[in-house]
Amino acid sequence: MPEICAIILAAGKSERMGTNKLMLPFQGKPLINIVIDHVMESGITPIWIVMGAFRSDMVTALEGLPVKQCYNPDYEQGMFTSVQCGFRQIPSTADAAVLFLGDQPLIPGEVTRRLIGEYSRSGKGILIPTYRGKRGHPVLIGKKYAQVIDTLVPDRGLHTLYDLYPEDIQEVDVAAPGILRDIDTLQDYENEIKSN
Repeated sequence: MPEICAIILAAGKSERMGTNKLMLPFQGKPLINIVIDHVMESGITPIWIVMGAFRSDMVTALEGLPVKQCYNPDYEQGMFTSVQCGFRQIPSTADAAVLFLGDQPLIPGEVTRRLIGEYSRSGKGILIPTYRGKRGHPVLIGKKYAQVIDTLVPDRGLHTLYDLYPEDIQEVDVAAPGILRDIDTLQDYENEIKSN
């Protein structure tokens, strides 16, 4: 079995929400805790949480959970700096990391298990889930790309990686619309609360 770890990106400023969206209640817990529950359900370990804005709130919410924390001092330069920060943490023995967004609470562990299974079978280094032909998250990326990721310009982030290595991408069709849905605005949040 390959050694896979998880990186949850949770460093953003929630500017469009106007408040720390990852602390908003969702199914009886802070939103970020629901995301962590789903990652734990997939069986991946270790789980790294990349923090930036609202760091003290996050530390409190994560108390007692079996997760590791890292701080991205460059979080204001965009999400890709958190990807870089997370990849610097993964152990040298790891084969790959799965990147999760902290504001996507509707991704069941089965999606992650499918990505890992396909990674083992396909021999590809970049696995992207799709729903009805659209790409979403989480994304599995082989450790062999860690150094490349570290040198990429934050502006285009992972899209640059995809453009550089299109032949190493495997799309994985999943029956989970949650891979396309993140919570950016109050309207997004209210819609998800109504339907969940």
